[in-house]
Amino acid sequence: RVLRTGKIWTTMYNQGIVPDVPKFFGRRKGRVVRKAKQFLLEKMLPQMRVTSAADFDVEKLFGGAKKEICLEIGFGDGQHLYGQAKNNPQNGYVGVEVFQNGVANLLTLISGIKDGDKLPEEIRAEDYPVRNIRVYDDDVRLLFKQIPDNFFDKVFLLFPDPWPKKKHAGRRFVNPDNLKEVYRVLKTGGLFRIATDHPVYKRHVLRTMHQDAGFIWTAKCGEDWKREPADWVRTKYQQKAVREGRRPVFFDYRKI
Repeated sequence: RVLRTGKIWTTMYNQGIVPDVPKFFGRRKGRVVRKAKQFLLEKMLPQMRVTSAADFDVEKLFGGAKKEICLEIGFGDGQHLYGQAKNNPQNGYVGVEVFQNGVANLLTLISGIKDGDKLPEEIRAEDYPVRNIRVYDDDVRLLFKQIPDNFFDKVFLLFPDPWPKKKHAGRRFVNPDNLKEVYRVLKTGGLFRIATDHPVYKRHVLRTMHQDAGFIWTAKCGEDWKREPADWVRTKYQQKAVREGRRPVFFDYRKI
């Protein structure tokens, strides 16, 4: 808490450094990344990586104009991000994920290269059908510093770590500081979608978003936030939650 609100935090953040506390995410690495995925991380990821403010030019990002530009914060294993990009080639997508195994899984979905396959000597991301994804594999708070105002049409925050214990509440991504940045990078009328299956996070989102005057909840009735949005892409995590009796909810907010 001291680091986050005090002068030490402010100084480090302005220098482009985010200290380990508080974190809004869990591990950066999981089980050992196998040969094919390691190859993709080394050879393919650098071609898709967003690195600086200079990258936030639509022509430079995606090689041409796009109908909508979307940001997914914490894309997990990449299923939703990949599905959205595949279903909407007219749009551009920037995905943020610190978990190395998740980034590798996204690259597998895009390239089709998996363990046991013969690896090519060279690989070009532009040779694959889904070419409208760019990746930032670090803390999104650092990326926020690089993004111009009113850049994105949509921001997705799907099944974030709920940090259910009261002592960890400050680690939840939905908080006033982060909402200021989401508000800034969204276009007026832009969509901010939050999905969760955790009862603590459901209440937290409703309470925190209600207190933010920059967003308006689009739901007109109870079923509006209990059913999947029309453009939804299901993920393995969501299917597991449903099997275990946890019903996901989907909050859509618009920037005023």
